[in-house]
Amino acid sequence: MGSRVKGHTVIEVGADGVAIITIIHPPVNSLSLDVFRSLKQSFDEASRRDDVKAIVVTGAKGKFSGGFDITSFDGLQEEKEYTSPGAISFDIISDTVEASRKPSVAAIDGLALGGGLEVALACTARISTPTALLGLPELQLGILPGGGGTQRLPRLVGLAKALEMILTSKPVKGEEAFSLGLVDAVVSPDQLLDAARQWALDILEGRRPWVPSLYKTDKIEPLGEAREILNFARAQTRKRAPNLNHPLVCIDVIEEGIVSGPRVGLLKEAEAFQELLTADAARSLIHVFFSQRGTSKVPGVTDRGLVPRPVKKVAILGGGLMGSGIATCFILSNYHVILKEVNEKFLDAGLNRIKANLQSRVKKGKMTQERFEKAVSLLKGTIDYESFKDVDLVIEAVIEKVSLKQQIFADLEKYCPPHCILATNTSTIDLDLIGERTKSQDRIIGAHFFSPANIMPLLEIVRTRQTSPQVIVDVLNVGKKIKKTPVVVGNCTGFAVNRMFFPYAQAAILLVEHGADIYQIDKALTKFGMPMGPFRLADLVGFGVGLASATQFTENFPERTYKAKLLPLLIEDDRTGQASGKGFYLYDDKRKARPDPQLKNYIEKARSVAGITVDPKLANLSEKDIIELILFSVVNEASRVLDEGIAVKAADLDISSVMGMGFPPYRGGIIFWADSLGSEYIYSRLEEWSKLYGQLFKPSPYLAQRAAKGIALSAPVEQANSRL
Repeated sequence: MGSRVKGHTVIEVGADGVAIITIIHPPVNSLSLDVFRSLKQSFDEASRRDDVKAIVVTGAKGKFSGGFDITSFDGLQEEKEYTSPGAISFDIISDTVEASRKPSVAAIDGLALGGGLEVALACTARISTPTALLGLPELQLGILPGGGGTQRLPRLVGLAKALEMILTSKPVKGEEAFSLGLVDAVVSPDQLLDAARQWALDILEGRRPWVPSLYKTDKIEPLGEAREILNFARAQTRKRAPNLNHPLVCIDVIEEGIVSGPRVGLLKEAEAFQELLTADAARSLIHVFFSQRGTSKVPGVTDRGLVPRPVKKVAILGGGLMGSGIATCFILSNYHVILKEVNEKFLDAGLNRIKANLQSRVKKGKMTQERFEKAVSLLKGTIDYESFKDVDLVIEAVIEKVSLKQQIFADLEKYCPPHCILATNTSTIDLDLIGERTKSQDRIIGAHFFSPANIMPLLEIVRTRQTSPQVIVDVLNVGKKIKKTPVVVGNCTGFAVNRMFFPYAQAAILLVEHGADIYQIDKALTKFGMPMGPFRLADLVGFGVGLASATQFTENFPERTYKAKLLPLLIEDDRTGQASGKGFYLYDDKRKARPDPQLKNYIEKARSVAGITVDPKLANLSEKDIIELILFSVVNEASRVLDEGIAVKAADLDISSVMGMGFPPYRGGIIFWADSLGSEYIYSRLEEWSKLYGQLFKPSPYLAQRAAKGIALSAPVEQANSRL
């Protein structure tokens, strides 16, 4: 029985002499080492048997295969049976599947991704359903296709299309796969197996061609032209992902196959795969992959056997940028949504924002007009609470004003049914304060979306000490349904993401007021891989919002906040960020940012107001120092968030930093990156800067303790204690 749990294949031979080999490994028929072994055994059996004329490979329950089982990567590094690089690629995919003396057809429905598609590429032919998804997304994990995908895909669809599919990790649907030559026919799911059986027999009897994918040459461009395409791809890749090496390695591997022949290409692919598997990018991206899947496990909450209650009707309070974005998310997932505003004028504006969000999807071809009409029909607007008597979930998304939110929650308690979940989208205010005037503390929860809410993938679910586990389970389920990655965090000022990252802007402005260059700071951080530096980000958010949240932090963490003099001076002159056309940068009509030479006057004034003497060391900071000064202060605050139990586990902070703040995923998230540098190193740098620039850099007790014992920030508490 053991092997069945791990995944296997079964073989059934029909009266027509066609052996159907089915991959069985729920839920997506991923290819573990056991599945590969079993696939080889099934092919060997089909080869031996006289009653088998041809072979069809398919997957159980309407899914061909979602690809290599990522949990087996560790096994690959330790596996005794497959010690040489590419043993699976050669032994099973090339020399068993492709080299079979009996023709094989892949019958593809659902998914054929990564290793799943590579198995299909090695079959003699492929037949798919119109909606099946075929692709090679391995680059998203810091590796490259390791089962011959770099060699076979270009030979089936041409070099340019193969490069596009592999470098962007974007799958194609069955219909497009057919027009590209990736599959040989498209049929409906109910005809798939019969069509594949017939196709296999047609190959056997010479009615259809039998050329292994690896040796097809009609789609490959002449060498000179091929080199031009490859060099163009290299240039684009360097521009798009300057910090990543594995896409360039992948291009080299594809080129090797075109220049030296496909078997040499396979060998180079296998060696590169093995090497990339242990490189930093793969370790980081695989960590992010598993961390994302682990966010929905919350000890003491999701292990109690609670079943999520159905949420059918959702009310959103506030139709501004956030409220309309949140409403858009719910409508796109087929929820009935009520939008409430204070008057007709604001309500119309809010409803129009939602329609504009949906309309932009129609323009981009992501939504049909018919689907648009249906989405709009799910939306209702109101200026009172009358229609709230049967809502299951309310999300408040009004301005960050405590008294207003308290009044709203007192009203919600009166008008909503007793089972209704009362959520707030506040980004910084303590939830206990918001629910102070209600008796419903057990159903109050934070549902913190990131702007723009209909695009950003993270949902911070904030629980108070009173929030019931049932409500948390309900909101986790809703988060998944609206296609967000939900992370459960504790209640404090700024919760996890904004709390961790408030020193991002604080440290940056302290450095500038003491002599560093604004534009150098932003440049260094974008080069590191952040979507934008702290000053460009402050402009985007707007100084009003920035100042409001900074005030929250100053009130709650006065000992480690830096009171900047520069911001008030800029606001005084109506420089409030991108929306006003100028902030730390100047903006043209297309919102393109450019440095402002006038800014130095404001900085000099801020320094003289604060009586600061410029530190010459800061004027010539290296990129490394800029990155460390700013991001180590973020790591320091993140370690406090862990210490206080605001985050369940370090991996949740990694995912929150990647999905909420755009921390580069190929660095694994804020704590994973910090652990790669070591707690001792981070502690020593912060200690040195705290003597020079004050409390903002003072190492937290958690960080100091970990550094003293030489253990990782992500190590569980018991592990830290056991090292005493």
